[in-house]
Amino acid sequence: MSSTTASSVIAECNNLNLVYKLRLFQSAGLRDAVIRVTQNPLEVLFKKRDRLHVLNNISLQIRRGDRIGILGINGAGKTSLCRCFASIYGPTSGRISVPANVRAVFDTSVGIFPELTGRENAFLLAQFMYPEVQAQHKDIVEEALDFSELGTFSMAPFKTYSNGMQARLYLSMISCRSPDLLILDEVFEGADKFFKEKIAKRIVKFIEGAGAVLFVSHLSDQVERICNRVIVLNNSRVEYDGSVSGGVQYFNRLSPRQMGCDL
Repeated sequence: MSSTTASSVIAECNNLNLVYKLRLFQSAGLRDAVIRVTQNPLEVLFKKRDRLHVLNNISLQIRRGDRIGILGINGAGKTSLCRCFASIYGPTSGRISVPANVRAVFDTSVGIFPELTGRENAFLLAQFMYPEVQAQHKDIVEEALDFSELGTFSMAPFKTYSNGMQARLYLSMISCRSPDLLILDEVFEGADKFFKEKIAKRIVKFIEGAGAVLFVSHLSDQVERICNRVIVLNNSRVEYDGSVSGGVQYFNRLSPRQMGCDL
């Protein structure tokens, strides 16, 4: 199903596959290893390594204005898909096309120096996130700190911040300027309820300006608040791509066994 907007495609993948070659640990001792080699040397030399098919033949189009929620249990391939769109992982096969300006957040501690103050870290993050607009760094930092409502705590060492305060600073910085594609992988988890609602409104406004968002979360209420389209990943495949309400219902109907989990 296509996006809820009729705007142009800014990123896409076709028949995308990502396969990991696994090196499984064998606890055999030296004596057992020598016996295996002497009894069947060809099997040892040409034994195929186990493979994990993380993403299986996925095709997607991301259109300008899309706020796509990605749902699925741990191991479904959510983060791997996002890392492909962030150009961190290269696909094993298939084709992926992304815009030049992609901003991805997988960990809100990246680029942070705990000993420095929140304000000092904000200036470092500005250099890391917005290298193309150095002349605007001061304005970006001041706007982000004001939005974060950290107040005088902006002058305190980052290591003294609660999880909620850390999330406030990082999310305020990442959402200051609109890239073509913003990728957020479970980065709201540390924020308090009030700030989650505030940052959600900011992201909606952010997208109205330009670009699209891939938003990974385990919490359907966050997806319902932010997104206008939902993808459900299951067993390394896209099993649903459509409306938010339909996607949340589809995800909630899946039992642990259907989701590839033998709980």
